[in-house]
Amino acid sequence: MDGDPVPPYTTAPVEVLRLPGGGSERDLLAVEEPLEIRIGGEPVAVTMRTPGHDEELALGFCLSEGLAPAGAQLPDDLAANTVLVDAPGFDPGRLRRSFYTSSSCGVCGKGALEAVAVEAGRVASRLTVPLATVASLPDRLRESQSAFEATGGLHAAGLFSAAGDLVCLREDVGRHNALDKVVGWAFTEGRLPLADSIVCLSGRISFELVQKAAVAGCPVVAAVGAPSSLAVELAADRGITLCGFVRSGSVNVYTEPWRIRA
Repeated sequence: MDGDPVPPYTTAPVEVLRLPGGGSERDLLAVEEPLEIRIGGEPVAVTMRTPGHDEELALGFCLSEGLAPAGAQLPDDLAANTVLVDAPGFDPGRLRRSFYTSSSCGVCGKGALEAVAVEAGRVASRLTVPLATVASLPDRLRESQSAFEATGGLHAAGLFSAAGDLVCLREDVGRHNALDKVVGWAFTEGRLPLADSIVCLSGRISFELVQKAAVAGCPVVAAVGAPSSLAVELAADRGITLCGFVRSGSVNVYTEPWRIRA
């Protein structure tokens, strides 16, 4: 995956004034555009994302919200920034209840944990991974972030094998979208649950990112940045090994440390 070309629809050129010095140069920015997700013709969500892999994004989002998608496709009008999801058992009331819980999780963390437990059982995988493998993942992820290299403005999520081989990488202006795209890819490839895989993230770890990993059945989540308190609570509740500050050969393990072989 190293050296993959940057898709032209993911970047936008601008003129920038460099100071000090006053020189004007051409620069590339990460594209950010809305994407409307529809089920049965009904809009269910709008997310601001970097174009590309929109079907995967919609599938990953729907999976994390418990909407049981069967597939996704783009409409004939590709300029519409819309993706159509097939979810035969779609319950609009279920979606509203899920969003209510998500919006209130800062007030009631217990309610948020219980809501995730309904959609994702405890991760029972017995996978263990050498410390050296986990410590190497951010560098391996960074080597393949071609759009970040061009813009400096994108998050990344990578799916790795137990041996540390990069299986799938997605970049997006939104960290949640990047992971949704990875989960959506795994869904289309028939790889769920991700019982023998590791997810590596380029930034910090929020509750929502652990939620998505839990729904995907991923036993190990590693990130360059710090986890939030509720992210650690959810990882412990769902049996996920959560690793933060993975950099320069060191790793902070917050939950289920038995999976990391020192």
